Amino acid sequence: MKNLLLIPALAGLLFSCQERTQDSHNTDGLDSAALSAITEDTYKTHVIKLSSDEFLGRKPFTKGDTLTVQYIEQQFKDLGLKPGNGESYFQEVPLVEITSEPKNKVLTFKGKSGTVSANHLDDYVIGSRRLQDDIDVTESELVFVGFGIVAPEFDWNDYEGLDVKGKTVVAMVSDPGRYDKSLFKADTMTYYGRWKYKYEEAARQGATGILLIHETEAASYGWNVVRSGWSGPQLELIAEDDGASFAEFEGWVSNETAKKLFQLAGVSQDVIEDAKKPGFKAIPLQVTTSVGIHNTFRKSTSNNVIAKLEGSKRPDETVIYTAHWDHLGVGEPVDGDAIYNGAIDNAAGVAALFEIAKAFQTAQVKPERSIVFLAVTAEEEGLLGSAYYTQHPIYPLNKTVANLNMDAFSALGATRDVSVVGIGQTDIEDYVEKSAAKFGRVMKGESDPTSGGFYRSDHFNFVKVGIPGLFMGAGNELLSTDTADIEHREEALAGRYHTVTDEVDENWDFAGIIEDIRLFFDIGYTMSMESTFPNFKAKSEFKGLGDKRLGL
Repeated sequence: MKNLLLIPALAGLLFSCQERTQDSHNTDGLDSAALSAITEDTYKTHVIKLSSDEFLGRKPFTKGDTLTVQYIEQQFKDLGLKPGNGESYFQEVPLVEITSEPKNKVLTFKGKSGTVSANHLDDYVIGSRRLQDDIDVTESELVFVGFGIVAPEFDWNDYEGLDVKGKTVVAMVSDPGRYDKSLFKADTMTYYGRWKYKYEEAARQGATGILLIHETEAASYGWNVVRSGWSGPQLELIAEDDGASFAEFEGWVSNETAKKLFQLAGVSQDVIEDAKKPGFKAIPLQVTTSVGIHNTFRKSTSNNVIAKLEGSKRPDETVIYTAHWDHLGVGEPVDGDAIYNGAIDNAAGVAALFEIAKAFQTAQVKPERSIVFLAVTAEEEGLLGSAYYTQHPIYPLNKTVANLNMDAFSALGATRDVSVVGIGQTDIEDYVEKSAAKFGRVMKGESDPTSGGFYRSDHFNFVKVGIPGLFMGAGNELLSTDTADIEHREEALAGRYHTVTDEVDENWDFAGIIEDIRLFFDIGYTMSMESTFPNFKAKSEFKGLGDKRLGL
């Protein structure tokens, strides 16, 4: 899951993409034929098709799943790409669909002075990843554990001296660095700030349940995203223990509900500020709740779709481009529309795979390393398709040069700069900087490092196995000077993340996306002609994994 807040302000073109490409060819070593193969007309056609109502929001395990993977397979064939998994364009990903329904839509919290009631969807969402029909938890005590983080390298342990077996932990999102730049990685969120980590840590600590306190700025998305993303059928990779290692239930409560809980517990709201400081000790709230959940399951397979262009000299070495093909499917109707089309997120990225494949096929000098095009499933459910690939790699991890991940391009226009999410992590940034200069662009970091974007898209699963990954988007330096048009476009495209309004319309400016796709191509093409392997930067927490993979 990522956020359209990563998409910057509008930029129009001061000069055309074609002119920029041709002007750069003679002096910067750009392949004008390859770059010219990346066109707005064909790209736009693919985005519109994949995000049309016909594909039903592209949710795995639905008719939209079947239509989408068949469409991607056919495009790969039409582009002359070879099957990427032996004789097949598919890698089956075994998943289980879990639908969790609260037995009582009103969740009640009991304290010494009374009760607080929370309504399902409006005030809380809840579910279970355990493959058992019924979850019944009675009178579980609530404990506020601050951020819910155990990070020895940052001298931080919210669970120190605490036994939470049988209890429900209540935790904040984000990490301490968001509030005090002397802590963790300052305002660049670490993995400890992610909701997924907090679920994992609560389970490791033996908690019966966990409730995260939603706060829009800290989470970088509104309650509507929680409501749509954590309700209804959820997908998981099939675990060997059928999910027994997870907490019995996991969920979110709204910020307003959390305030009422603290009031019920007789705890000052200052506790939130105290939890942001070193030395915070968890606080038993003297509040209990009972949770009943009925689960239904459906085990099946979705598919990663994979194709390759074989390298001319070192075909065993691969540069892997990824984009997730899935979105949220059909959900709650909003003004009569229930299809979450996912145009920016992420029909835009899948269509970019096709354009980059065209460019490689058209290149005057063919790549020396193999280029792999991987459209992964179930990103919206927790990066599951890419997780399965890195756990069951088709191409050896130690021969995988890098992962270049495309997710949620900006439909606002072109920018002079380009934004690298998680800047300072990998040597790929050196390639970005050099390629950007060829197009008259500059590299910068993301505009909102507190959102934890580096941990929120499919490249992160490659990072976790020691492969440098790139998540890149448009920047903030606008090329347009038409203030009125900028304001209109920004307003029209705002708030579309994970909503039924994420569709292609007249407000889209494709020129900037085409510029970014050409940059993605040149980065991968440059890598494909070299014999070296990029690694992680010295200060990256993943440097050890990279060294191990490369045998250093």
